[in-house]
Amino acid sequence: MPRLGWDEYCARWTSLHGGFDPRRAPLLVRVWQRLAFVAAGGLARLGVAPVAVTLVGLGCALAVPVVVLVKGWWVLVAAGLALASALADSVDSGVAVASGRITGLGSFADSVADRLSEIAWLVALWLIGGPAPLAVACGAVALLHEYARSRAALAGMPGVPSLAIAERPTRVVVAVVALVLSAVAGVVSARLAAGVVTVGLAVWLVLGLLGGARLVSAIRDDLR
Repeated sequence: MPRLGWDEYCARWTSLHGGFDPRRAPLLVRVWQRLAFVAAGGLARLGVAPVAVTLVGLGCALAVPVVVLVKGWWVLVAAGLALASALADSVDSGVAVASGRITGLGSFADSVADRLSEIAWLVALWLIGGPAPLAVACGAVALLHEYARSRAALAGMPGVPSLAIAERPTRVVVAVVALVLSAVAGVVSARLAAGVVTVGLAVWLVLGLLGGARLVSAIRDDLR
């Protein structure tokens, strides 16, 4: 399989992700996408199917709440699994782009895996001590955000806002940081760990509401 260059890869990625060009993203996102590009290229040359990467990422995500139950420093392992699942989410799309194996079924599986992964992270934060209603609210806001984006794209909205403050990369950062800090706080007391994840969930919800409001405003302006 011929090696796909960065520019060609980005051009294909842009066409599949609502006009979002990784080359024009913030520095952290560019670095993340570069890592995914390198990993995806290697896996594509080995003949790994995109759906296999999706399933590995989903498996890592579903393991997060299970590992959290062990408590102690195992919560750091859970944070690593959450991060691995997020990286797999970028790599599976990259493998599809690099190998030319882009299918509607693959996109559907990727989207479902993303939502299940976020639910697993929220369950883990709840198990550590975060309030259940707050975790449910965070999940609902994230689902509504993604649903609004997908419907706007289907309605023909050009350049659906991407990588706003409520986008998936933000949720990944909030979940991973909350897990790491709760592991450290747990050394002091379980109550402090619960307080840390409660703050993390609150940040998730506030950013989700702000990002959702921005998205709705953009959709209203473009589609009215």
